[in-house]
Amino acid sequence: MQQLLAIFFSTMIINNFVLAKILGLCPFLGITKKLETSFGMGMAVTFVIALAGVLSWSIDRLILYPFSIIYLRTIVYILVIAALVQLVETVMKKVSPLLYQALGIYLPLITTNCVVLGVVLLILNKGYNFMEMLVYSVGAPVGFTLALLIMAGIRENLALARVPKPFQGVPIALITTGILALAFLGFSGMIRE
Repeated sequence: MQQLLAIFFSTMIINNFVLAKILGLCPFLGITKKLETSFGMGMAVTFVIALAGVLSWSIDRLILYPFSIIYLRTIVYILVIAALVQLVETVMKKVSPLLYQALGIYLPLITTNCVVLGVVLLILNKGYNFMEMLVYSVGAPVGFTLALLIMAGIRENLALARVPKPFQGVPIALITTGILALAFLGFSGMIRE
């Protein structure tokens, strides 16, 4: 149990995919203008990564590895991720059309989000068992969502602040991202993997 908690918190905070590994910056900078859209994107990414982790791990253990076709990993995982994103997009369009419109192009871009494929490949490279994989598959997108929500909260406050003209928009977002990354890196060394 202690090992699983270490994996979860390490993945969520210490080795945060956005702020420590610098993956997934496109949706991070594009979506984080409002808390609602950030939360929606975070939930969509969490669903996709958790299911992609379980499906990819199962496909790897039950099909690719036993039949010695592990060279097909990347192609198979991209297909699994694309199918899951299509499922999320269809459900979101029916259930929450406003959120679907707010996310815009960023929703289909989950397919090419390097965080999603990165989590799946890291699970297999680390050789996790099923429970460890499940915890890692949930911890990574929870950390992604946490980073999105923190950044969205800051950007909503920055919209009301008097930011000098040269720093408005993307420059202040990048400066804020750098400061957040430094804050999250302050946790490194707390838990050994």
